[in-house]
Amino acid sequence: MDSKMKAPNGLWRVVHFPIFAANLIDMGRSRRNKPFYEQVTITDIGAEGKAIARVNEKVVFTTHAIPGDVVDLQVTKRKKSYDEARVVRVHQESADRVAAFCAYFGVCGGCKWQFLPYEKQLFYKQKQVGDQLTRLGRVELPELKPILGSAKETFYRNKLEFSFSNKRWLTAEELHSDEEPETMNALGFHIPRMFDKIIDIEKCWLQPDPSNEIRNFIRAYALENDLEFFGIKSQQGFLRNMIVRTASTGETMLIVAFFKEDIEKREGLLDAIVEKFPDLTSLMYVINSKGNDTITDQEVISYKGRDHIFEEMEGLRFKVGPKSFYQTNSEQAYELYKVARDFAGLTGEEVVYDLYTGTGTIANFVASKAKKVVGIEYVPEAIEDAKINSEINQISNTSFFAGDMKAVLNDAFIADNGKPDVIITDPPRAGMHEDVVKTILDVAPQKVVYVSCNPASQARDLALMDEKYRVDQIQPVDMFPHTHHVENVVLLVRK
Repeated sequence: MDSKMKAPNGLWRVVHFPIFAANLIDMGRSRRNKPFYEQVTITDIGAEGKAIARVNEKVVFTTHAIPGDVVDLQVTKRKKSYDEARVVRVHQESADRVAAFCAYFGVCGGCKWQFLPYEKQLFYKQKQVGDQLTRLGRVELPELKPILGSAKETFYRNKLEFSFSNKRWLTAEELHSDEEPETMNALGFHIPRMFDKIIDIEKCWLQPDPSNEIRNFIRAYALENDLEFFGIKSQQGFLRNMIVRTASTGETMLIVAFFKEDIEKREGLLDAIVEKFPDLTSLMYVINSKGNDTITDQEVISYKGRDHIFEEMEGLRFKVGPKSFYQTNSEQAYELYKVARDFAGLTGEEVVYDLYTGTGTIANFVASKAKKVVGIEYVPEAIEDAKINSEINQISNTSFFAGDMKAVLNDAFIADNGKPDVIITDPPRAGMHEDVVKTILDVAPQKVVYVSCNPASQARDLALMDEKYRVDQIQPVDMFPHTHHVENVVLLVRK
């Protein structure tokens, strides 16, 4: 192994040789059954952030590498047109490579592009958008506008969830040490592909203060007071997970999830949090004894402060509760929504439909420029939040409806609410249902502004809409530095 790649924290080796224990055991068998490629040069980065090489005219996809790296690759999966492989040795680093700033890089699974300079990240994200729209959409495209980078490259997220576990992930040094670990308890993130292992996190670079301080205090209190950390396999324990929400307004919400009720222990912890962090805007808890961590179907109980915090954008205030969806990069969400509003080109006379409206952020954001905005969303609780956000901001020209998009958006609905001049759509990663696309084509608004977190599904939908719409403008927006994820906004104009 290439020892020069090892970082001071002892974790760098895992970054360049991302081989878990089970894979180490199978290495010999893998090499017998699948090709082993030596000194291969990485040439590109493709969809989903995968590094690309070519060996004997065959494409090989891998991770933990960037263009210019010269590596040895162990093939893990063979397909007719490509191979998938893992890096087992780095012979030469790319000239573009930079040092990762996080101690857990390559282990926790987040921020996988830390070793790529941010300007290069933006280059490959823009390239990904262009490649996918061209290759999958197969429609006539204008030149892409330069991607909008995030002003903050670290501490940009407003929401993080951390898990408690009695099965802490051990570093390579700990595995090879004769000494017993001081504790097997952890509070942090799941290890990729290992659902029952949590890496203990001291400092995460994703969320601003007081996120790290809160998490570290809770871990220390729990260890000092012998509170039982959750065991996901045994489904036993007391402390299950915690969610920290921070806002651009400076407000902070903490939600602590317990697996079972123990009033004395629960109140002891929550009171200690109150004493340590008296400025918390909202402290809430939930007793979640079901099989998964989601709290959307659970009662979340206020312990101190409000049951919500506020985000703010152009003087508009948006109520964010424990279950609310809000774009996780607040400052860059503002840039994204400005693009959508500019593309819509509103004059104050338009009826606007906001599909997949969520809590109505876009709908309320554009309302002052429109005659009327109609928001539609599948989740009833989100629609209630959208209505409240309109009330808070004294916006009277919005209306919101809950239901399955393809069922709600019919002729009767359009007759009642008016034919849209502009449709703004911000669907989930899977894109729009074919029936929704068909309805848009039937309604034929003058403009469609398509906001997407997945250029591949967006490209598919653009192909479906090509019979009536031309792509007029394309604006990629980076919401998540150090990841391959990219948002993209497309303006479609009726032919």
